[in-house]
Amino acid sequence: MKLTLRQQLTQFSHILQTQLFPALEEQEGKLDDKARQLIATLEMIPLARFVPSSRGWVGRPSKDRLAIAAAFVAKAVYGFSLTRQLLERLHQDGQLRRICGWEWPHQVPHESTFSRAFQEFARMELPQFVHEALIRESQRDRIIGHIARDSTAIEARERFPEEAKQARKRARLAKKSSGKRGPKRGKRGPHRRWKGGKPQPSLASNTRLARQRSLSLEAMLKELPTHCGIGVKTSSNGYQQHWRGYKLHLDVADGQIPISAVLTSASLHDSQVAIPLATMSTQRVTYLYELMDCAYEAGHILEDSRSKGHVAIVDRPIRAGKVRQLDPAEKARYRERTMVERVNARLKDEFGGRTIRVRGASKIMAHLMFGILALTVDQILKLAP
Repeated sequence: MKLTLRQQLTQFSHILQTQLFPALEEQEGKLDDKARQLIATLEMIPLARFVPSSRGWVGRPSKDRLAIAAAFVAKAVYGFSLTRQLLERLHQDGQLRRICGWEWPHQVPHESTFSRAFQEFARMELPQFVHEALIRESQRDRIIGHIARDSTAIEARERFPEEAKQARKRARLAKKSSGKRGPKRGKRGPHRRWKGGKPQPSLASNTRLARQRSLSLEAMLKELPTHCGIGVKTSSNGYQQHWRGYKLHLDVADGQIPISAVLTSASLHDSQVAIPLATMSTQRVTYLYELMDCAYEAGHILEDSRSKGHVAIVDRPIRAGKVRQLDPAEKARYRERTMVERVNARLKDEFGGRTIRVRGASKIMAHLMFGILALTVDQILKLAP
């Protein structure tokens, strides 16, 4: 007899509570809530399947990468800001150390070894592969009603390259200060402002959204910019918020379970990641509705959603003083979109989304994905009665 997802989770939770936790408490003493959460996370995620093994090589043996990967999951679960804090806790807390895979404090590698291992994990996209396998295995027999899509600001401590537009502005200011003026522009120059409201969503063929509909997922992701940049968002009160760094784009399913994640430059508009996210989520799970705010209103996004067999519910922006109201059924479904905002808040407040000390898109994505792994397991286990 094939078990449903809820039955599998109930069985897994029963084994944890009645067999695994009591056996560990006999050896290690009483387990606190964080230790139980870490054990459940390490038991559920297929970490050992993707961590490379270097045993048997000739020469100096490398440190156990599986234990180091488990330690980075512990860093996300416990909410440590720095790897140094994790190492201090591993040396002091024998229970946490043995859960990760080391028996004695002298077996814990040096901080530099942790840094090199993290760089390897980021280069091979280890947490991304583990998260994808977790989602495919735990959600394959589930029909998801809603996928909520949104982005969140990720602040980073690094410099960003000067864009071509900024370089042209700098050159124009330099010419103006030197007394040399460029040619005069007519009224119909590139800076002319068109009157009236915004045009309706079009299906222009010379845009990135149009290209994405004919590209593979790998090609779409490769085309997205991932350098550090300046992001701007308008709050619900109408104030603009600026930050330096990146954007994390998430697809979140019912139950606040992250399904797909993409990291881009902060200057990229949210709509440019909608089709890659939808493609990624469609390959992993089966879902019906896509819930998006007005930033995702574009003809190609709506057509792509229909072609994949989904129904897109988009909050329409105000145009020329008019707004298209959602019908009562769409309003009821659109209220579920707030689950992606709650996931973003939990990722930042509980799983290290605000405490980023690494540089570069690949390392920042690895840091965030370790937190998303812990958050995903926590939300999946909540589905068990």
